[in-house]
Amino acid sequence: MSRDRSALDRPLVAVCVPGNRRLALFTEAARATGLPDPVPLDWRELADPAAGPPALPEGALVRVDSAGEDAPTARLLRGWRHDPDLHRVEGGADQHRGFVHALGKLSQAVAATPGAHLLQDVDDLADLCDKRRCHARLNAAGVPVAPAPPERVTGYDSLREAMAGLGWRRVFVKSAHGSSASGVVALATAPGGRIRAVTSAHLVRDGGSVKLYNSLRPFTYTDEADVAAIVDALAPDGLHVERWVPKAGFQGRVIDLRVLVVAGRATHAVVRSSRSPMTNLHLGNARGDLAALRESMGPRTWRAATATAEAAAGVFPRTLHTGVDLLVSPGWRGFTVCEVNAFGDLLPGVLHEGRSTQAEQLHALATGRFPLSAPHPTPVHALSGERP
Repeated sequence: MSRDRSALDRPLVAVCVPGNRRLALFTEAARATGLPDPVPLDWRELADPAAGPPALPEGALVRVDSAGEDAPTARLLRGWRHDPDLHRVEGGADQHRGFVHALGKLSQAVAATPGAHLLQDVDDLADLCDKRRCHARLNAAGVPVAPAPPERVTGYDSLREAMAGLGWRRVFVKSAHGSSASGVVALATAPGGRIRAVTSAHLVRDGGSVKLYNSLRPFTYTDEADVAAIVDALAPDGLHVERWVPKAGFQGRVIDLRVLVVAGRATHAVVRSSRSPMTNLHLGNARGDLAALRESMGPRTWRAATATAEAAAGVFPRTLHTGVDLLVSPGWRGFTVCEVNAFGDLLPGVLHEGRSTQAEQLHALATGRFPLSAPHPTPVHALSGERP
């Protein structure tokens, strides 16, 4: 690899949960490139309201990774007194508020450190982790997305009212700040009051209260009272609703694509295949045959797919990498962006030109595909935790 001394001869800092496999994969990529190990910056330090902006090495390139899968970090971000049960579907709005505030502290630290640079824009990260704002940015830029109701949905009654007004019988309901399919409901209605909801949320009634738990096995609910209870339990953390866009079938399953875009270029891709409406791989779904799918699509259609993913990532141009979830229409007639993920590069074993997803990011820096500009000014709303 031809190395740009202005880029990779600088210390790498990884905002991470120490011990998490994401840090291990990034460290492995750095070592393979002949670089020193990234300096870990614990999310708990950023999330702690009593701590000030962290100290950074001069000239640091700061890469932010997911704060998930760690209960103490979630407690600090949410401002709770107790560690949350990470299996529960709750606390998304609190966690996002703390996430934005922590990014503000990080931005302050970068601005105060000579030569330091963030590899992801803090506003981009905040919006990518809010499905409503992400959808709005994509839509405003002309990126194909599923239609959403013009007014925010605040619960089950307003959901059904919106569906009736728009003439929609099938929608996806998502927790505004959820990830890994947490709190996703694929809802279909039919004449005669019939209803069917497939969701990763397991509904548990505890006396007079309702609790939702993430499940690796999707549940199906056909009783309207149960469906209403699930949607209403999700509502306090914010809801994002989209019209259900049909997915293509391939090799006996419905599919979509996760396409990683690094520095504006679609690189790694995974086919996600499922027998249920949700294709997330951790739900027991399988990786499909990418080579066979590309052959079936043909080169022109595949280029259209990757161009759509690149257009979605282009809405966030000051962010090094994003994972774009791309819905494929039946017959390969078109592509719709389902989500753009800030931390969508966890694709172990998937290579592009021999490089892992993390190595691809380092390659983009070394070759100048992602030029380093002057540090960004700190957004006021990032410091306050408010979104405009």
